[in-house]
Amino acid sequence: MKRAERLHALSEMLRRSGSRGCSAERLAREFSVSVRTVKRDLAALERSGAPVWSRPGPGGGYGLAIGASLPPVTLSPAQAVALMAAVSAAQEAPYADLARAGIHKILDALDPRTRARADELAGRVWVDAMPSPSRAVRSALEEAMTEQRVVRIRYTSSDGTTTARDVEPVLFASASGQWYLVAWCRLRDAMRWFTVSRIERASVTATACGSHTVEEVGRPPANARPVHGRAS
Repeated sequence: MKRAERLHALSEMLRRSGSRGCSAERLAREFSVSVRTVKRDLAALERSGAPVWSRPGPGGGYGLAIGASLPPVTLSPAQAVALMAAVSAAQEAPYADLARAGIHKILDALDPRTRARADELAGRVWVDAMPSPSRAVRSALEEAMTEQRVVRIRYTSSDGTTTARDVEPVLFASASGQWYLVAWCRLRDAMRWFTVSRIERASVTATACGSHTVEEVGRPPANARPVHGRAS
């Protein structure tokens, strides 16, 4: 199980445990990892904004604060299908796997009549999705971006030159139908745009990124905008 998937499953287990919580040892057994890894995952969840609580001592453990579950959702069938279509048509986008999991959560929260109408309408929308990059590569890049860790990549440029290099992820960008990893390249000592589909291998290191910021990338194109989920 990839770390991003484990973090999602971990948060769901904590949510289901309610006020009882779960011990680190039980979580470690559940996911076949060490207690140390579980505690790192819990810290990562907390940094991401999840309301994780801990209770020390015998009988203690970890859990999610009451009220941290998804509130009631009211969507029209067309809105539900719009979400499904958007994710299905962008399988190569960063965090697409997590987006699909989130949409399933939303659909499960719909009332049965709306869900049935959405399912019927979804059958009228076809998507010819382009092949996405390797799941292993995508997972490594997503984890490196989220945790702000240096990622080691094997990259083949447009002229056919293949290099191995350590890069510090700064942002993901979509332009002209391609996804790019914009990162500080330690080999070139400069900011570089890497076409994600040209990254053949990627592995997250234990090294934290430096202080490079989005502002160093420069001004985005006039029609580009961050993915805030808010109307501009």
